[in-house]
Amino acid sequence: MRRSAISVPSNIAEGYGRGTRKEYNHFYSIAYGSTPELETQLIIAKELDFATKSLFLKPEQLLEEVLRMLNTMTANNKKLNSKI
Repeated sequence: MRRSAISVPSNIAEGYGRGTRKEYNHFYSIAYGSTPELETQLIIAKELDFATKSLFLKPEQLLEEVLRMLNTMTANNKKLNSKI
């Protein structure tokens, strides 16, 4: 779970550091791909009773928030790309 969670901002940063819009979009896609991975791990951990159900509420809320931010960032990037 830590690896998946760290992968999201790390890929965004790497894409930004590459300097081209194409690579930035590519790394957004990779970051976005890490979110279902983390979601799956949370579901499995919950189903296996690794912790009480209430302990999963905050991570699930944060994951939803990150997904909304990634969706917004991706949509904004597409708008910028269409203007070029």
